[in-house]
Amino acid sequence: MSILINQDTRVLVQGITGNEGRFHTEQMLEYGTNVVAGVTPGKGGQVVQNVQVFDTVAEAVQETRANASIIFVPPAFSADAILEAADAGIDLVVCLTEGIPTNQMLAVRAHLDRIDTQLIGPNTPGLISPGQCKLGVMAGYIHQPGAIGIISRSGTLTYEVVHQLTALGIGQSTCVGIGGDPIIGLSFSELIPMFQEDPNTQGIVLIGEIGGSAEEEAAQLIAQQIDKPVVAFIAGQTAPPGRRMGHAGAIISGGSGTATAKIEALQAAGVNVAASPAEIGTLMAAQL
Repeated sequence: MSILINQDTRVLVQGITGNEGRFHTEQMLEYGTNVVAGVTPGKGGQVVQNVQVFDTVAEAVQETRANASIIFVPPAFSADAILEAADAGIDLVVCLTEGIPTNQMLAVRAHLDRIDTQLIGPNTPGLISPGQCKLGVMAGYIHQPGAIGIISRSGTLTYEVVHQLTALGIGQSTCVGIGGDPIIGLSFSELIPMFQEDPNTQGIVLIGEIGGSAEEEAAQLIAQQIDKPVVAFIAGQTAPPGRRMGHAGAIISGGSGTATAKIEALQAAGVNVAASPAEIGTLMAAQL
């Protein structure tokens, strides 16, 4: 089992005719992802990697029954691309683009809150259900099918944790990069219950970072609703207050969003918090 995507997911690539879209479409196809359509306005009728290109998402959905979209579109056009996919009835939209204006994402999030479309990102490496479907830019070969769900704000740390788990013979059910921007789609608190309900997931790894309150909110949910083992790590522990570190959402302001506050909240919820990323794999192995 897995969450959000599996071998039956029918994927549409927005921006498929660009360099990034073309390259990663090839990589996703090689992994076994069921890419059924591409969309680039004005390029309808072309074929990229044996995938038919359409002018609009609505047309592609009608012709191919695509139910998930991945977006390789420049920042100025990405918000509209998300809305186009949502309005065409796409169930899951994955937006990799970094640098979408925050005011545009506020409007996108308000619209998505009124409908059923789920968003991963923006500013995310995507997600993968190993052996089933890769909807992103991660290296598929380091993953193996298994029972650990991973939710992360950091793409690089996700790869490190996956490598650790795989080296220990521990596979993953689904790995989700939620994105590093201030306004994102699905959060820790929305994804953790999905792993709780997934019968194949036996443990959850949460990789957070400074800034915002998402990790504290997740800690409260874990304390109240989750009975599967959770291991966490908080990045940015040495960041000075008021300084943005890496992601646009990783900023401490007004005394909130500190690594210390997040770690204390998670530990109070019974989460085993790693002092170093190098400990995450062994901490999870010890709880299985």
